[in-house]
Amino acid sequence: MTGNPTDAHEPGTLRPGGRTARVRAAVLEAAGDVLAEHGFDRLDLGDIARRADVGKTTVYRRWGSPTGLVADLLDQMAQESLPRTETGTLHGDLSANAHLVRDTLADPRQGPLFRAVIAAATCDPRTASALAHFYEVRAAEWAPCVEQAVARGELPTGTTPSEVIRAVSAPLYYRFLTSGTAPTNADANRAVAGVVAAGVAGVYVG
Repeated sequence: MTGNPTDAHEPGTLRPGGRTARVRAAVLEAAGDVLAEHGFDRLDLGDIARRADVGKTTVYRRWGSPTGLVADLLDQMAQESLPRTETGTLHGDLSANAHLVRDTLADPRQGPLFRAVIAAATCDPRTASALAHFYEVRAAEWAPCVEQAVARGELPTGTTPSEVIRAVSAPLYYRFLTSGTAPTNADANRAVAGVVAAGVAGVYVG
């Protein structure tokens, strides 16, 4: 790899420790609060610095822009999300995934936060890229559940794990974004039943 080492990272993407880690945590918490309360349009770096009790210069130097802040927040959320649950059956594993998504969208802070980020991603390329990376990380975390189901003979060989995982979440996000209300447990159960049936029928092969 060539070039200046200081250019190797986007602003806000370093994984520091000590005081720097505490500053990052405080700033990202403040950013999440603003997104949940007011949306992306109100995400101002000066306001975030004030809320986090951090120097404005530090915030501007490390994150550079509101989109840099959102990208780092999504990366943190992806890394800190709960790990997959393995129940020993495809239906059980996908149910755990679906209810985790449902609980996230129903959370009074996380739900509005995701709504704000998704809205911002429709018009900001960097936020869109960060959001896509978030879901790639989460799909990869749950992919082994599908791979194990194939090995057990519950799904046909050649089933694409990421497509199965995304198909579980898709109807829950659709309801959340189009109805203005969080999905219910019944919604999560229907999503799982549909994906399992489609998976067994070979819909996700290839």
